[in-house]
Amino acid sequence: MAERLPLTLRTYRRLTSAASPLAPMLLARRLKRGKEHPHRLAERRGEASLPRQEGALIWAHGASVGEMLSLLPLVELLHGRGFQMLLTSGTVTSARLAESRLAPGIIHQFAPVDVPHYIARFLDHWRPDLAIFAESDLWPNLIMSCGERGLPLILVNGRLSERSYARWRYAPATIHALLAHFDLCLMQSAKDAERYSELGAPRVSLTGNLKLDVPAPPVVEARLAELKTALGDRPVIAAASTHPGEEAMVIDAHRRLRRDFPRLMTILAPRHPDRGAGVMDIAKVAGLNAVLRSPGWLPNSDTDIYVFDTIGELGLVYSLAPIVFMGGSLVRHGGQNPIEAAKLGATILHGPHVWNFREIYAALDNAKGAALVFDVNRLAARIGQWLTEPAARKAVAEQALATVGHLGGALNRTVAALEPYLMQLRLEHRQE
Repeated sequence: MAERLPLTLRTYRRLTSAASPLAPMLLARRLKRGKEHPHRLAERRGEASLPRQEGALIWAHGASVGEMLSLLPLVELLHGRGFQMLLTSGTVTSARLAESRLAPGIIHQFAPVDVPHYIARFLDHWRPDLAIFAESDLWPNLIMSCGERGLPLILVNGRLSERSYARWRYAPATIHALLAHFDLCLMQSAKDAERYSELGAPRVSLTGNLKLDVPAPPVVEARLAELKTALGDRPVIAAASTHPGEEAMVIDAHRRLRRDFPRLMTILAPRHPDRGAGVMDIAKVAGLNAVLRSPGWLPNSDTDIYVFDTIGELGLVYSLAPIVFMGGSLVRHGGQNPIEAAKLGATILHGPHVWNFREIYAALDNAKGAALVFDVNRLAARIGQWLTEPAARKAVAEQALATVGHLGGALNRTVAALEPYLMQLRLEHRQE
């Protein structure tokens, strides 16, 4: 257990404990906004909906879809070695992803809200033998409770943005006390490792980015064939995981491109599918015919914008569109993961704001496996170039696939770093 907690963390714990009667109201409000699962709200209060089986149990936590995707290969590998696996997350979309992607026998639960007695209830039931957190989801009560119970805590695929690093430097005692609870921090990049070491993490290793080892997203062949039949030989482009402000830019680019490519169709897949109706409204205001995918509608010859407001179908998007703009990059969000698109052969465009995946985009750009655009003018121009020069577009896609393959290996390095803990779990439970 770490030394005496600094005043900031003691105050945080007292305040969250005192405010715990308000937590149900917060959850109810989130439920009305569609941010909580209506039938699994008790899990957010630490109340398990499934029993805990006997034997060694490893708990893996990823905040949302991106973190969960990075954890899936590791979770499945450990499950295949005979460990019970509990995977937690905090969003409805990640829970839906778990339903469709988790292998039988792997348990998914919602993570408890960061209230001390909710966390105690969760830990009392599941009694994990090892906890693995992904990336940068550092909830103070959760971390402190694990540390106080002597639960080995490991950070995998760790990262720390420049902005977060600058903020934590103003509270050195607080972040040092939190990181002291981690037995091991496995980082995505040398810069991330340097930042964690400077902030006080006791053991830091560089293992690389687990997202580079995530397999290409699944594609239901029957759905792909159905869409290809509906589209025929029309030229198709896509914008994936877009954020507010970007859809209007993509729609503007579509209108410009339509002068030279009158049969063009653009697929728009907003990062948050519940924004689909709003995206369709933007297209209609621009005078374009738009169709939502979620009701089961297919595009026809008059469809200009096809809005993928569904979950778990990005594999279809990347398989249908040879040119894909990755969202969160023309607005100041930090970018979205381009790896899955590259693995399915898409040619990638992105804006300048990609700090969440800085190293990956830098490697792609340096290898000429992606193209950087700064505004809608250059977005439309580059798409137009690739639509008229398929050989050049194909060369970029091939470079992207080769680059992603070269950067892989983080999964093997992560498992190697975990081996001493896995061996200890086997020994402990063999003696029971």
